[in-house]
Amino acid sequence: MKAETFLPDDYRPAEDEPFMNDRQLEWFRRELLEQRSELLSDSKSTIAGLQDGTRNIPDVADRASEETDRALELRIRDRQRKLVSKIDAALRRIDEGEFGYCQATGEPISLKRLVARPTTTLSLEAQERHERREKVHRDD
Repeated sequence: MKAETFLPDDYRPAEDEPFMNDRQLEWFRRELLEQRSELLSDSKSTIAGLQDGTRNIPDVADRASEETDRALELRIRDRQRKLVSKIDAALRRIDEGEFGYCQATGEPISLKRLVARPTTTLSLEAQERHERREKVHRDD
């Protein structure tokens, strides 16, 4: 196991340093772990809320409203569950030395894109091609 990379509190990846150097990788690792931790914490509070929130509401409109809120909450949590999987995959790519490179072209993904969406696997150009292809081939 290699030594932990020191990062100043105000560090942000910059274009003028070598791409995916140890400091950048450590910064992305910490960002991803923090996002993952927040998502899991939110998930636990939702589960607790759903377990505690089971009550008998006599008014039909209020009951329907509460059921709609619960369904929405569960959909949000399902999306977050999928995001946790993407975060885990990004962390694996960091460990394997593949993070920051487009899976379609092998070219570096821009730092701006990675900072905005660290789970991304495609460069902007490859993502646009993918979306155009998907739009052409989707069933209407």
